[in-house]
Amino acid sequence: MGFDRRNCTNVPNSAATDAGVAGTGVLLSFIITAGISLLLSLIIVLHESRRKNEARISRKLLLSFSDQQIITGIGIQSVALSKMQYMVPYHFFMVWMLSILSTATHISTLLALVNDFKRDWVLRWLRQFLMFVNLVLSIVSGVFVLLSTTKDLKDTLPIACVWEVPYPKFQPRNAAISIAGTMAVMAGNCIFFVLAVWYLHSRGQRWLRFVQIAGLLVLIAIGAGAAIRVLLISQAFGNPPSDLKFKDQAEKDWSFGQLLPLLLLLLPVVSALEITRGEMRVPAPMVDGHMPLDHESKPASRIRESWQRNPFFSTGRSRFSN
Repeated sequence: MGFDRRNCTNVPNSAATDAGVAGTGVLLSFIITAGISLLLSLIIVLHESRRKNEARISRKLLLSFSDQQIITGIGIQSVALSKMQYMVPYHFFMVWMLSILSTATHISTLLALVNDFKRDWVLRWLRQFLMFVNLVLSIVSGVFVLLSTTKDLKDTLPIACVWEVPYPKFQPRNAAISIAGTMAVMAGNCIFFVLAVWYLHSRGQRWLRFVQIAGLLVLIAIGAGAAIRVLLISQAFGNPPSDLKFKDQAEKDWSFGQLLPLLLLLLPVVSALEITRGEMRVPAPMVDGHMPLDHESKPASRIRESWQRNPFFSTGRSRFSN
């Protein structure tokens, strides 16, 4: 069904909720992922600047969280743009704030893991492509947010109406601050992207640590500001705009769709645990008879069994063995 321009003249009394982009679980997953990623980035940079060795497991854990954040960031912006004929400015602004969190996350990851991306051209160009897609979507969303502010779009009208309603004769109060802030964020996204691509291809190491630490501090401040803004205005946490009425309280309700994004946060942790075990111990492959394939080159004292004893309460024998 196409967009009906008459929807821009008939202002509804209330707006529909959208738990898919502003539900409690969705917001918490973005904020938690960004917080963990920014903290890991800072820890990795400080650790490697002092000890001059790589924090291998932390780096892989950070990469997993960052990949998850940038993919979900691109996905939620794509959903918002596809629903612009029905989505109100409030939800569109929330998605834009989440995109800023995503940007802060993947650029901080780039600062911390720049040498990993430099060593592999596939990872390097894939990261640049995802960053570019995220930038384009964020700029397009920012244009809608900017127009909704300058045209003083009613809170219950679809965001697509920014192309239909005329500019008001008088700008609303505090509009100048909102317009300046929106334009600053859009310009900052472009500047960060250009600097990140330059940093990714730069071979100089002279200012590496200074750029990493200074950039991370700026990104942490940006991420904290976006997260606080989301928490302050979201219905999910009880503080929606006073002049915006919703038809229900669905964004506060917990369901499997809200729990799923939080459960997915466990995947990088499980992967890190598996990687840790692999880094610590990579046993030789086994054949029948409890003998490693390379047993001929090992003394009898080093021949291992196929059942690894639980170090806490196992007796050293499988309960299902004969």
